[in-house]
Amino acid sequence: MPTYKAINHFRIWTLIPFLVISFIARGQDPNINYIQTGSQEGMHISNKTGNAEKPLLYKKIDSTSLYLTVYPSILANPTKKSPAMVFYFGGGWTSGTIKQFEPQAIYFSKRGITCILVDYRVRERHKTTPFESLKDAKSAIRYVREHASELNIDPSKIIAAGGSAGGHLAAATALITDYNESTDNQNISCIPNALILFNPVFDNGPGGYGYERIGDAYKNFSPLHNIKIGAPPTIVFLGEKDELVAVETARYYKKVMEKVKSRCELFLYEGQEHGFFNYKNFEYYKKTVAETDTFLQSLGYLSKEPVVEIK
Repeated sequence: MPTYKAINHFRIWTLIPFLVISFIARGQDPNINYIQTGSQEGMHISNKTGNAEKPLLYKKIDSTSLYLTVYPSILANPTKKSPAMVFYFGGGWTSGTIKQFEPQAIYFSKRGITCILVDYRVRERHKTTPFESLKDAKSAIRYVREHASELNIDPSKIIAAGGSAGGHLAAATALITDYNESTDNQNISCIPNALILFNPVFDNGPGGYGYERIGDAYKNFSPLHNIKIGAPPTIVFLGEKDELVAVETARYYKKVMEKVKSRCELFLYEGQEHGFFNYKNFEYYKKTVAETDTFLQSLGYLSKEPVVEIK
């Protein structure tokens, strides 16, 4: 005859399928850790798998819709807001994809930062100029800050990050006053609190990147020419063989930042060319992610725990 204990085990196992069905029927994913705060409406989520949420529409211009792809911090807690890192892909304001920074977004979401990949207008897809790209970059920061509560982030800890032209956009959100979308709520600041710049094309003046497209507008478009007091703490990564950004340009950027008493760390990598930090160059992807982690710890945006393998 079956024992009482065996009968109880049988009942539990027969109930599991019904519990899973019930869980899914309530619109909840078993891979997500749901933290109940008293009501269904007040529920916050923590993504245990490092997956992105459904893209958020942050801007609509005529027939063009632009989205943010959000990787929530896995440490999401309704009583403690996480920092946010907003990523801009590279591609010369001409092309590019948000997939460029997916690996970094997954890693830092596991470390406790909500990461956001920004789709913005570029020439190949939207027939636009670099000026529209910058307008979109600013709109994205404003959206994130305005919706900080829904995103469960700290609006005073927004990090802008980007590579190449995306690095220009990240720096420009902090330093460039012009090029704001007329439909934006300009009472909301687009200035990030820290910058992570991967071989950024931040000199757009004569002899700099993109001057043939920017022209004399560089005076109000080029981050290098608009560094000012209050510039956010910045870390810059650059390969010494970069064909688009001269080492001396990066050193001068650091010098001017320090002149206005803003922190600027510069990491140079011997023998490396433009784009060296991307995931396909895993050795340098790993090095730049680790240095970014250390930098964000120094700002108080990250703790040493949890330790996450860079892979």
